[in-house]
Amino acid sequence: MKKIHYILLAAIAFSFASSCKKFDDLNTNPDVPTSVSPDMLATSVLKSTYRFWNPNPTDWGTAQLWSKHCTNLQNNPNPYQYYSSYYPYGGFGGAQNITILNRMVDFAQGNPMLPSYEGLALFLKASYGFSATLDMGDIPYSEAGKAEEGITQPKYDKQADVFVNVLADLKAAEAKFAQGVNFTGDIMLGGKADKWRKLCNAMQLRVLQTISKKITPAQKARFAEIVTAGNLMTGNADNFQLSYLDNTNATYPFYNGEGMRVNLAMSKLMVDALKNVNDRRLFYFGEPAAYKISGGLLENDFAAYEGAPSELSPNLLDLNRAAGKYSLLNKRYASSASRIGDPYIFFTYAEQCFIIAEAIEEGWVTGNAQTYYENGVKAMLDYYRTLPTVIQSNLHGMAITQTYIDNYFTGEAAYKTGGTKLDREQQIWMQRYFIDFFQGGGMSFRTFQRTGFPVFPLDPATSLNSGAPTQVPKRNMYPTDELTKNPVNYRKAIDEQFGGTDDVNKAPWWLQ
Repeated sequence: MKKIHYILLAAIAFSFASSCKKFDDLNTNPDVPTSVSPDMLATSVLKSTYRFWNPNPTDWGTAQLWSKHCTNLQNNPNPYQYYSSYYPYGGFGGAQNITILNRMVDFAQGNPMLPSYEGLALFLKASYGFSATLDMGDIPYSEAGKAEEGITQPKYDKQADVFVNVLADLKAAEAKFAQGVNFTGDIMLGGKADKWRKLCNAMQLRVLQTISKKITPAQKARFAEIVTAGNLMTGNADNFQLSYLDNTNATYPFYNGEGMRVNLAMSKLMVDALKNVNDRRLFYFGEPAAYKISGGLLENDFAAYEGAPSELSPNLLDLNRAAGKYSLLNKRYASSASRIGDPYIFFTYAEQCFIIAEAIEEGWVTGNAQTYYENGVKAMLDYYRTLPTVIQSNLHGMAITQTYIDNYFTGEAAYKTGGTKLDREQQIWMQRYFIDFFQGGGMSFRTFQRTGFPVFPLDPATSLNSGAPTQVPKRNMYPTDELTKNPVNYRKAIDEQFGGTDDVNKAPWWLQ
C-alpha cells in the first residue's frame, strides 16, 4: 500500500535532537550559534513532511497506480497496481518530528508568533496520527514523541481513541491559530495564521467523515458545529498545497520524466468517468490514443481517448501499448522546459465542498448539497483554468474556459436531485476522485475503502494480493523494527485487533 515514507525524518530528528542535547554545553563564543530559530525548524519539518518521499519520475509515477488513476504498461507486474506492495509496512517516521516540533515551540517562547508555532505543532502531530492510524490501525499517539520524558516504548492507543485525540489536537490547533499572528518559516500557506485556522477546521471535517461508519452522535454534532461556525476555506486561495520551484532542491517529482510517461496510461476507470460527464480535464490529464488518431479521430474528440484496464495482465497491457491503444499521460507532466510542474495537492477547497455535500445528504448538517457539489466542481475546474504551469499547446484544443465551467452541469454532470441518495453521493465521490489525479496523496484510496466507490477493477488471476486475491488489502503491516523496539506493546496491539496476525487483509476498526 503506497504512502508517503518520511525517509529524511530520522536523520533530521537525530541532528536536531543532538544539537539540543549539546546546547547547554556550548560556550559563549559569538561565532558559535547558541540557538535555532523556530522558523528554521518549521521549514525543515514542513519540507520533510510534505515533499514527496522520493522525488523522481519512477516513484512519483508508481504512486499513481494504487488509486487506479493510472495503469502501468510495462511487461512486468507492478505490485502497486495489483494490490500488493514492494514494502507492505507502515511507519512511525512522523512521530520522530514531534521532538523537533517541541524544540520549535521552545525556541518561540517570548515571540509574538508563539501561538501560531504551537498551532503548527498540534496540527502536524494530528496529521501524523491520522495518516498512521489509517495506514495500520492502533498506534502510539498519546505517548508518541516522549522519549525525552523516558517513554521509549509508547503504548498503542486504540484506533477509536486515536481519532478522538487527533480531533482534540486539531481543535486545539485551531484555537491557537485563532489567537496567533502570521509566522515565518511556512512553505505551505505563507505563514498566514487565518488560513491555517481554516485548514484545522476543514481537517476535522475530513477526519469525522473518514470514520463515518463509526461516528457518534456527538461527533456528528461537532461536524455541524464546525460548518455552522463558518471558519472554513472559502476558495482556491486557501488550498493546502506544496508548490515547486525552478531549482534542483525543490523540483517537481515528474520533471523530465519522459521515460516513465511513455509507460504510463490513464486508467480505463479514470477515462470513462471523465468522458461520462464530458469533463475537459481529460485533455489536461492524457493524450489521445494513437490508434484512434490514425483511425481518423481528432485530438479534441472525447472518443479519441481510451484508458488502460488496470486489471489486465502485464503482457497484454504491453502489447496494447505497442499498438497505440491507450491514452498515455499528458506530455505536459514530463516537460523538461520547467522544473516547477503542478503543485502537490493535500487539501483543497473543492474537497471541503464535497465533504459537506455528502454530510448534508447523510443528514449530519443542514444545507443545499447541490450548491456545495457545484461549488466544489467549479473550484477544481477553475483551478486548472488558471493553473500557471499548464502548457496550453498540450491541451489538445480543449482548454477549460469560464464559459465551459458555466455550462458544465448538464447530462450526467447535473446533480441528480431526482435520483437516490446513493446516486448523488456517487457523483460527489467521483468528483472527489478526480481531484487526486497525478498527485501523490491517498485520500481517493481512503474514500474507496470507506464507500466502495468508485469500484476498483480486480481480476483474481492478475492480483498479487496472494493472501486474498479477490480483495484489496485493508492496511499496511506495522514496521518490522517494532518487534525489537517495542515488542510488548506491538504484540498486544496485534493480538487485540487482528487475532495475533499482522496481516494486510485484516480490517482495522474504522472499516469494520
